[in-house]
Amino acid sequence: MGTETLLPFVRDKSTAKEPQPEIIVDCREANTATKIVKGLIEKGVTLKSETLEKGDYILSDQCAVERKTVQDFVYTLTRRYLFEQLFKLKEAYPKSLLLIEGYMPMIYKFSHIQPAAVWGAMFNLAKNGVAIVNTSSYKETIDFLYVAARQEQIVEKRSPTVHAFKKNETLSESQIYFIASLPNIGREKATSILQSYQTPLNALINVDDWAKTVNGLGPVITNKVKAVLTTPHNEQKT
Repeated sequence: MGTETLLPFVRDKSTAKEPQPEIIVDCREANTATKIVKGLIEKGVTLKSETLEKGDYILSDQCAVERKTVQDFVYTLTRRYLFEQLFKLKEAYPKSLLLIEGYMPMIYKFSHIQPAAVWGAMFNLAKNGVAIVNTSSYKETIDFLYVAARQEQIVEKRSPTVHAFKKNETLSESQIYFIASLPNIGREKATSILQSYQTPLNALINVDDWAKTVNGLGPVITNKVKAVLTTPHNEQKT
């Protein structure tokens, strides 16, 4: 870890003559977060756009950032599986973090998810080593990314590097990821389910018995899982 502080960055308002950081941004993020891209360039950051397997911004060989708005984060909890994505990002970049952009009290206005589920998800990420930063606006996101990139590159002398991710997952990992992707399951419950039922197919066949055999699984979760497994697919549904 670097021993210097960020005080030089705060005191010296003139950074034109100082080295400026380079940030690698995912091309999809660059296309949707145009204000952030523009703001970083205006600050003097050299931006390189690449198709990244995981993460939105790479600040060094050890630090990558996944950015979500508050709405995106809540949507991810209800529709997609974010945890394994972030854990894999952390495997490649030990100082990876999740940046949640927006006004967090908004979660109390959502009708389709309980605030406790959001706080619980954030706690689970934090206790598994994924740092979380909340910015209130895209302008704060720009400032944070800029300062963080300078800390990594100017102070700690690290360069942004794109790492390859493991392509070949073990059969056991694939089984866990498959079960964990179901609503409100996650890695910990997926592991318990597979320990009880041995195979994913056997687990799905016996979904009605999960509440009896797996700790922490009640009718609310099992009903959501059953809905995913039994509802006819319709791409127009949201």
